[in-house]
Amino acid sequence: MHTARLLGTGRSFYHVMSRVVDRRMVFQPKDKEIFRKILRNQEAFTGVRIVTYCLMSNHFHLLLEVPDRETLAPLDEGGLLAVLPLLYPGDVVEGVKQELERARAAGDERWHREILSRYERRRGDLGLFLKEVKLRITFYMNKRLGRTGTLWEGRYKSVLVEDCEQALLTISAYIDLNPIRAGLVSSPEDYRWCGYAEAVAGGRRGQKAREGLGSMLSEALQDPDFRHDWRRTLPRYRMFLYQEGQEVAGDPDLGQPGRRGMTAEVVEAVVEQGGAMPLRQALRHRVRYFCDGAVLGTAAFVNEVFEREQFLRQRFGEKRTSGARRMRGADWGELRVLRDLQKDVMGT
Repeated sequence: MHTARLLGTGRSFYHVMSRVVDRRMVFQPKDKEIFRKILRNQEAFTGVRIVTYCLMSNHFHLLLEVPDRETLAPLDEGGLLAVLPLLYPGDVVEGVKQELERARAAGDERWHREILSRYERRRGDLGLFLKEVKLRITFYMNKRLGRTGTLWEGRYKSVLVEDCEQALLTISAYIDLNPIRAGLVSSPEDYRWCGYAEAVAGGRRGQKAREGLGSMLSEALQDPDFRHDWRRTLPRYRMFLYQEGQEVAGDPDLGQPGRRGMTAEVVEAVVEQGGAMPLRQALRHRVRYFCDGAVLGTAAFVNEVFEREQFLRQRFGEKRTSGARRMRGADWGELRVLRDLQKDVMGT
């Protein structure tokens, strides 16, 4: 007999885990990319936010924020047709569109509402979110592997997590440190299929990952309208992540096993930097400043170019009195740029 799941009231957070049957290592890099796309499409459709995640070769972890369904805006025709292509092929979307048009032409409001309600009831529901994700992954993997039947070991496991920063940070770090514990990488930034690495990689795709990690900070938990700022989130989470991920030496005499992780020296360096990413790590990612910064160098050099080239004053406006702007996303030392990029400064 299945044990009833513990469910929160209103907006709630859950740590969810599910494993492949027989613990087979089936997910290859391409499969994980498809998996991530399915997760993000379901997130966009259902309103269930992925705070962070980790996709391993035979299991996955998710930290999910399930909204209070009463706060979700009602699904209208335009909204439905905008998100349906994320889940269904074009012929299905066209069929729903035509049915909505027929209901509208007939002046049948009840029919029209019934069509919308088919999809409305799937939003903000933890069980339906996980059911759809696992089902779509099963279809994809069965086709790729030429197999049939269930892909998963059983029901997903879930833990209700308190909506406080300490609990959410701890669960998030546990999830993002999976590849470290498994010995796959030496730093969490290097594992592509987890929320933290996706956020650090930046770019348009990383925006959702950055928003997810920002949603668990105390300011965001207290104020639903709080604007997530990756410059605030990254150092706080990175420092916590590295401290939680420090290696632990085993003691054979006491029968205590060790734990893989970052060395004490690496963790200490991150703490000393206040969680800021050092230059050598930042350079492993795409840096927009190097392509879109216009001028790169010391403050004196950037200011000299700004003063010399009169057209720059027209381009940036008369209120701009100096050229040099600090670079975000890492510790760049004395380097400055002309263009003050506001977002997506780091990318893949």
